Amino acid sequence: MHCNDFHLYIFAFDEKSYNILKKLDFKRATIISLKEFEDEGLLSVKPSRTIAEYCWTSTSSTILYVLKNFNVENCTYIDSDIFFYSSPKEIFDEMGDKSILLTEHRYSPQYNKELKAGKYCVQFVKFKNDERALKALNWWRDRCIEWCYNRFEDGKFGDQLYLDDWTERFDGVHVMQNLGGGLAAWNIQQYNFENASGNLKGTEIKTGKSLMLSFIIFTILNSLRTIKLNWEKNIE
Repeated sequence: MHCNDFHLYIFAFDEKSYNILKKLDFKRATIISLKEFEDEGLLSVKPSRTIAEYCWTSTSSTILYVLKNFNVENCTYIDSDIFFYSSPKEIFDEMGDKSILLTEHRYSPQYNKELKAGKYCVQFVKFKNDERALKALNWWRDRCIEWCYNRFEDGKFGDQLYLDDWTERFDGVHVMQNLGGGLAAWNIQQYNFENASGNLKGTEIKTGKSLMLSFIIFTILNSLRTIKLNWEKNIE
């Protein structure tokens, strides 16, 4: 475990998942059902969205739900396929007095889809429970209820392209600078990795800048195979 002080708020988007998670009785997790979470705004658009699109539509609403109902100082949304290699504390410390943390895709040139998928990835975003963050969250929620589909249309794609101008649109927005966060299939080609005393240490090829891996999108099987091979080679 890389973080001793945390609490997970898990939104179960079907009854089977909810029942399984409740039976597991996690000590540091609150399981939230759709019956508890869904409101009139979400239910009004649910029939017009696929399952994936409805999950995207709901992202901002899940964060708002936690901030409004659980008396927390902040909430970090994470995708379910993220794997942490170290504590995200260093990333959180970057924010200082800012209210919102965004994660860039940092696309490698050969996989650059920024124009259609957005500059920022809704995989790891943090919002403090303050006026600046709530203003952005409510705006984001309203936009996603209006339009959130798995296609590029009129400068929109899912829930992500809405974030592209946030550093200008809203106050208190910080973009993650730590290269150890947000590694994924679309950017990992820019780094070399090695085993450093049990930790996965990386180097940005272009600049030679070192990084300690914080979290990675765990569904990137080909990239993980590459990391695994490099890891085993260094162990030998």
